[in-house]
Amino acid sequence: MGTTQLEPVPEPKYQHLKTVIGQALDSEFAVGEILPNERELAARFGVARATLRQALEQLELEGRLQRRRGVGTTVAPPRVGVDVSTTQHSWPGAGDDGWQSLDSAVDVPPPAVARALETEAEERVHIVRRLRVSHGQPVAAELLYVPEGSVPGLTAIDAPAGPARARSVLRELHHLALEGQDRSVELGSARADDAKELDRLPGAPVLVVTTRYLSEGRTAAISVATYRADTCRLTFGDSVDLVMAS
Repeated sequence: MGTTQLEPVPEPKYQHLKTVIGQALDSEFAVGEILPNERELAARFGVARATLRQALEQLELEGRLQRRRGVGTTVAPPRVGVDVSTTQHSWPGAGDDGWQSLDSAVDVPPPAVARALETEAEERVHIVRRLRVSHGQPVAAELLYVPEGSVPGLTAIDAPAGPARARSVLRELHHLALEGQDRSVELGSARADDAKELDRLPGAPVLVVTTRYLSEGRTAAISVATYRADTCRLTFGDSVDLVMAS
């Protein structure tokens, strides 16, 4: 790797360095490739390591780089597009929507979810846990809350536990006629459980997408999906297919 001296510019040095490194990422590195260490990068660009760290931190926040413990700094894959429009009209798990079913349990939902589902305070519901993966890395974790009244045909004999149980809940949910859905998005911080599944530190920025599915004039299910803010971006198209940012 050669040496690249930065040109004098009016903007802060780390901002200019960020731009220069970004151009190098596009032309010299592949997705998943490990960058040289800080000492080598600082020598290449002729900057102090403190300036280099500022530039790398900005690139990480923008989703261009990923810092992984035990691995180093790698080139991040393109961001996953999170469709937040309400034109999509299908149940979760319908077709290949990029989600992996992990398991399903019966438990009491959080109070806010119980109110939206119009269930009793201590009434238990099916809670399906799913994970969304892109380029081999987790980008979102979802909890889908389904009242027992929405899946009356489900029996414990069909699939007692694990991914098979989760798929059974989804399959029974698809028997209902989906009348509509609404969605909200908010910026949040990763809780301990989410951070573990998404390979992030607790408190890392996340996008929380809450979807309410309507059938027969009532709320049939609620999805709370937590997306990594560093690897995802919002889109407003008519499809929920993965959209890769350039």
